[in-house]
Parts: sequence; structure tokens; C-alpha cells
Amino acid sequence: MQQTQGPAEGPIGPVDASVVPRFAGIATFARLPRIGEVEHADIAVVGVPFDSGVSYRPGARFGPSHVREASRLLRPFNPAQQISPFAVQQVVDAGDIAVNPFRIEEAVEQVEAGARALAEWADRLVVIGGDHTIALPLLRAVADRHGPVAVLHFDAHLDTWDTYFGAPITHGTPFRRASEEGLIDLTASMHVGTRGPLYGVEDLTDDARLGFAIVTSEEIEEHGVAAAIERIRARIGDAPLYISIDIDVLDPAHAPGTGTPEAGGMTSRELLRIIRALADRRIVGADVVEVAPAYDHAQLTGIAASHVAYELISAMAPRQEEESDDRP
Repeated sequence: MQQTQGPAEGPIGPVDASVVPRFAGIATFARLPRIGEVEHADIAVVGVPFDSGVSYRPGARFGPSHVREASRLLRPFNPAQQISPFAVQQVVDAGDIAVNPFRIEEAVEQVEAGARALAEWADRLVVIGGDHTIALPLLRAVADRHGPVAVLHFDAHLDTWDTYFGAPITHGTPFRRASEEGLIDLTASMHVGTRGPLYGVEDLTDDARLGFAIVTSEEIEEHGVAAAIERIRARIGDAPLYISIDIDVLDPAHAPGTGTPEAGGMTSRELLRIIRALADRRIVGADVVEVAPAYDHAQLTGIAASHVAYELISAMAPRQEEESDDRP
């Protein structure tokens, strides 16, 4: 199996589709090299096949492999961002962080340890879940390195509830725990795309106290994506940014394969446009979670998630400084 090379002495890129058909070979993310094939990476894509924290439909443990399969058609040049993300930085597939599927607390510790170990070898991680429980240990690892970070959380739900059945760590609680532990910047964090029924108005008052502003799905419909981008950028400012994307932020028409779908969501085009608008921000890590392939149809959700991860990697890519023009 041959791989295309970037510039001389540059990054190893995806497998050449003119040599090995896209439907052949090992399904690494975007057919990128595996972790053992390079000495160091700028970005490592890693899966966390864990869904023991879900409150409704299970199956996100199969998300990483499903997204990898759907990513086979991704290509090296991103025209929307005008960049070749795999040529200007070394991106690899680091496989999966294996965790205990029976004990949530132990699994959370294993995710944190795995993320910390990978951070010694790769500058940034793009993590494919798995359910949203994994955001908590990932934020612990990121905050240990960067201090409290701005969290931009795309989701149909707030995920700042306190407990489920007395359990403090589930896929509905990671950002409450992260706020309580001092992992997030309380002045720069935001939910985007939230919608649907809540348990009560106190859900919103608690959420504001925990440090989040909100751009709802209804606001995006009424005022447009450009207005949402303006609010997001103003809220984030220059803070180090962690982006956490629950695929159920998309309408079920665009992402049916998820555990807790809600009608009235964003389109995949809207989500990708917002991510592209963050390319000049200091993104220190990201996750894409809650892809449950058992409920997917024609890879709709897997394709959407693979493109979301691709846009995140592209947004993290280094840009050359524009040369100043001294002409009169």
C-alpha cells in the first residue's frame, strides 16, 4: 500500500486513491497513516468506543469505526478553507483508547490517561466518540496543559444536568462537572444549536451560572448563520478553544444515527460553515461524539461526522502570514 507524500521532508499524507481504491485497505480516518508510521504528529485522530453513559439509545461505541469508514471519500484539498490540511501538518490515526465498558468511573480515568499519553506525542487531538461522557476526561487533559479553556459546545442538549439516577458522570452531565472542576473559561464558553423540551426553566438558570451562553437552533433559523458566527466569535475572543460536537446538533434529517435525536436542528451545511469561521482561533482540541450507526441510514450520520472532523482538522491547520504590501 503506497502513500502520497507532502512537500519534501514534509508530512505523510493519505493513501493515494489512484493506487489503492478508496473501498480497499485499512479504514483509518481519511486513509491517513497510522500512529506507528510517523515519529510525531501535529494532530492525532483517536477513537473512544464507549457508550455506557447514554440515557436513551445505545450504540455510539461503534461510532469511531463507522466514521472512519465514512471518511474514505475525503480528499486532500479543502476548497472551502483553501488549504491542504494533511500537507501543512502531520495528521495520523492513533487508533482507539480502549476503556472499561462496565464501569463509567474507570472508563473516564482511562480516557484521561490515554489522552494525556497521546498529548506527549501529538500536539492536538481530534477525538471520535463514543458518547458525550468522554468530554469530561478530555477536558481534564486539555485544561491541565492550557488552563481553563473556552468550550464551544454544539449539541441539541445542554449537557449541564446534575445527575441521572444518582449518577454524576453521564453523557448529560460532562459540562456541569467540567465547570465545577474549573476546567472551562466561564466568560468564553457557549452552547450552539440547542433546542427541544427541558425539564424546567431552572435548567437554563443553572446553565448560565455554570458559565455558558447559548445560541439556540431557533435563533440560527431566525437570524441566520452569519449572526450566530458573530456572537460565537465575540464570546470566544482569544481564549484557547476546545470544540465539542454532539452530532445530534444536526437535524435528524441530516444525522438520524444518534442516541437522543431532536427535531428542528441545524443542517450539516450550517455546522460546517460555523466551523470554518473559527480557523483563525486557537483551537487546542476537539471531539465529535454520539454517532450511533445502528440508527444510521446510507451513512448519512457517518458522512456528516467525517466531514465535521475534516473541517476541524482544516481549521487547526497553520496559515501563512499574509505578506505586507508596502507599495504606495
